Parts: sequence; structure tokens; C-alpha cells
Amino acid sequence: FMKIRKIKDNIYLAGAADWDRRLFDSLIPLPDGTSYNSYLIKGREKTALVDTVDPATVDILLEQIKNIDNLDYVISNHSEQDHSGVIPQVLDKYKNAKCVVTPKGKDLIVEHLHVNPDRIKTVEDFETISLGNKTLEFIHTPWVHWPETMVTYLKEDKILFSCDFFGSHIATTDMYATDEMRVYEAAKRYYAEIMMPFRTIIKKNIEKVETREIDLIAPSHGPIYNKPNFIIDAYKDWISDTPKNSVVIAYISMHGSTRKMVEYLVNSLAEKGITVYQFDLAVTDIGKLAINLVDAATIILGTPTIHFGPHPNIIYAAYIANAVKPKAKFASIIGSYGWGTKAVEQIAGLIPNLKVEVLTPVLCKGLPLNQDYQSLEKLVETIFQKHKEIGVLQ
Repeated sequence: FMKIRKIKDNIYLAGAADWDRRLFDSLIPLPDGTSYNSYLIKGREKTALVDTVDPATVDILLEQIKNIDNLDYVISNHSEQDHSGVIPQVLDKYKNAKCVVTPKGKDLIVEHLHVNPDRIKTVEDFETISLGNKTLEFIHTPWVHWPETMVTYLKEDKILFSCDFFGSHIATTDMYATDEMRVYEAAKRYYAEIMMPFRTIIKKNIEKVETREIDLIAPSHGPIYNKPNFIIDAYKDWISDTPKNSVVIAYISMHGSTRKMVEYLVNSLAEKGITVYQFDLAVTDIGKLAINLVDAATIILGTPTIHFGPHPNIIYAAYIANAVKPKAKFASIIGSYGWGTKAVEQIAGLIPNLKVEVLTPVLCKGLPLNQDYQSLEKLVETIFQKHKEIGVLQ
């Protein structure tokens, strides 16, 4: 069991590193595992636990707090079970403890965990609770990434307990984000898969928390940030409306025709000074695709035709892109077919959330011919000019 670790006087990191977990929500790949962080705060008069852990690691948390005689508050920043799932067991151990949530969080805690409503205390935006010599302030951050979410700010120690906000799926023995390159990618993956659909709202929530002086950001996934600006500045870049000079090409090729078109596009775009990320969906980590969708100015889907429609992997990729709502400005479709196709129409119907200009698709019958490569070259030129128009390519 991971032992409880001291952050500052009377402030401790508890929780568990889940080294071997490789899938989250039965959807999200976890190449580096994850962690479920819980934080114990001892005040002069009262004690609080900020967030709990995933039910699979309940024994670890209960072992860590077994010598804590009294607990007054269990703070639930977010009602999803990987953070709230052990609240019933903690409340059962500490009969006088109250579960602290936002008003919207109360119903979710009751419905998801069957917590007795009498054990729940709701807090309004910027409301505070005193632990004696330590003050907890609750800042509502709705849609980061559920409607009831909040963060907890420990005023005297200038620590922001942010739960999923600024989190990263990574298992590590490091208490702090010392390996910034590794943490940056993990945090960007986390943002891309979970937070990106709410980037407009996240901007407002960042503005709220930045009104507080912050020495540490302590998320409930991943290491603590002892350089808060590292992750705050990263988020500001990710949520900005301006993409980068990059193209993401996600494709499937059954007999090589679509692959030939993709390879031509990649080389031609690179010659124009445009960064390209190529993903064969037969083998791609969908999280890597999501990471590169964060900044891309253009998205291209390449598909063969199956029974007049796109390949199922392309349907899945289009659904993911539509769900995470990247800030891309342009999109197109390329591919091949045997005798007929409705792939373009069907893919277009799958991405209504993408606010993109659709550039002229290029589809060929069988292997691409010279005329098809000429059409691809026109698409490359169009992308080049579009990137210049929006100022991402000089």
C-alpha cells in the first residue's frame, strides 16, 4: 500500500496509484496507468478529506486513514465514482462526518452512491468552511467536466484541490510534476479526451481560480503541480480559439488505395511547410489521435467504401471527433470505392458539432490515377491557402 505522504504541515496526500489500469470508462486508453488522489487536511479544530478514490482501491484509502480518530468533512469536488466511489465507506467509518458538495452535486451523490441526504452539506459558490486555523473555500466550476463540479481552495496554504481539472492519467511515485515532458503529454491527453468539449466554459473557470494566489495545484489524477503556471499556461494554449499549422489525417485502407492517397497528401503538405500527423486507425491509440486534434487546423478522414458507406473505424473516429469538439477550422474526406459510394454524405452527417469549412473531398474509383493525384494536389493548395488566411502559416 502507498503510505500517506506529507505535503505541508497537517496536509497529506493519500490515495492510490493504479499502475496496471489500461482502460478508463471502458473507452479511454491509459498507457501510463492512473492515480486516484485524496487529500487529508487537519485543522486545529476539524479535519477534512478532499475527494476519495475509485472503489477498486478502497482498501488502500481506508488503510491510510485508519489512525485518523475523527473526520468532520468529506469534500466531494466531483461526483464521478473514481473520486466519490468510496464516500459511503468513509461516512460509515466516521459517523459524524458530512459530505460537502455543490447543490447540483447533492442529487448525484444520492443517486449514484445512495448516500443518506442527511449526511450531505451543500455549499454555494465561494462559500467557506473553517477547520480552525485552516479555511476551505469552494469555487464552483460547472462543466469541468460535469455540471456539479467544484474546486476546493485552502486559503492559508494557497493550495487548489482541483479534482479532474488540470488532471493527468499517469501512475507515478513522484508526488510533484518533476518530469514535465511526460506530465505535459498525459495532461494533454486527459484534456483532449475529457475536457475539450467544454473549452469555452473552462476558460471562464480558469479566470475564476486565477483570482486566488496559488502555490500548489493538487488534482485528483496525476502528480501535484508545484509550478502552477506550467499547467495553467498549457490549458490556456489548448482552449484558445487559434489552432496551429497542423493537419491530422485519420484513415483506414483495406487494399492500399486510400493509403496511397494519404501518403501523397502527407508528403505534399509537408513540402508546403505544414505539420502532418498520420493515424492508421487499424492500429492507432485513440488517445494519441485526440491529443493531436487539440491543435489541428485541418482534419482529414480517409476511408475505403464498405456497402456504399465509410469503414466502421472511420465512423468511430468521426464520432470521437464530433464528441470532443476540437477547434479545427477545416475538414475534408478522401478515399476510394469499388463501384459506388455515399461515404462523404454519411461522414458529414456524423460531425455536426465540428464548426469547420468542408473542403472539396477527393474520392477515386479503385487505385488512384494521375487525375486523382491532381485533385489531391488541389486539396493541398487549398489547405495551404486556408492556413495562410487564418494566420497559422506565414
